[in-house]
Amino acid sequence: MLAGFTAGWVDAVVGGGGLVQLPALLLVPGITPVQALATNKVAGIMGTSVSALTYYRRVQPGLSTAGPMAMTALAGAAGGAALAGLLPTSVFKPVILVALVLVGAYTVARPRVGRATQLRWTGRRHRAVALGLGLVLGAYDGLLGPGTGSFLVIALVGVVGYGFLEASAQAKIVNVATNLGALLVFTLEGAPLWRLGLLVGGANIAGAYLGARTAVARGSAFVRVVFVVVVAALIARLAVDVLG
Repeated sequence: MLAGFTAGWVDAVVGGGGLVQLPALLLVPGITPVQALATNKVAGIMGTSVSALTYYRRVQPGLSTAGPMAMTALAGAAGGAALAGLLPTSVFKPVILVALVLVGAYTVARPRVGRATQLRWTGRRHRAVALGLGLVLGAYDGLLGPGTGSFLVIALVGVVGYGFLEASAQAKIVNVATNLGALLVFTLEGAPLWRLGLLVGGANIAGAYLGARTAVARGSAFVRVVFVVVVAALIARLAVDVLG
């Protein structure tokens, strides 16, 4: 429950709560990796739903980006979840590690990025980019999970042109869809441990509500700092796994 609360706060601010919550679930005696992934989705969707609603009420993000992204993200997450039990995660970890290093370096090297929203495209091209990002990141969330929120935020900041605060608001809406798509598949496979997931999810909700309110109150500069810290922690965690 402590991991769930912490994950909810981190995830609501900038994503990456799976860095805390999933490893904690993997410590449960006898749990399989797929069960841990599935149970993580049960708790995760509870927290992201609350943080998405809190952001929507207070930031009021437009849905021209989050809407198309959510549609393809749901489909991508379902496809990724279907493959989760078939593909070894060790194949992907080095690639993800390199991607996170590049993301962290880009964010640190360009401190002005994400201070304010300056969209790079409008109309059909904007929607096409949103659809593509949703599909790719949704598939990643269904297949692996941890760091999806951070990847969503940096994609919305670096590729689309949002400020960090609005990117976090948009990312939460998309993250609800990715969690839902993966959870539907995991449920059909009978993978979630529901009682554990609901227990952790209750704590996740509390953390998510507090995290979303904190991010809205502090603004994009605060979200950027937390983002850099979370990405650094993700890099350290994955580096240990890869080198080990």
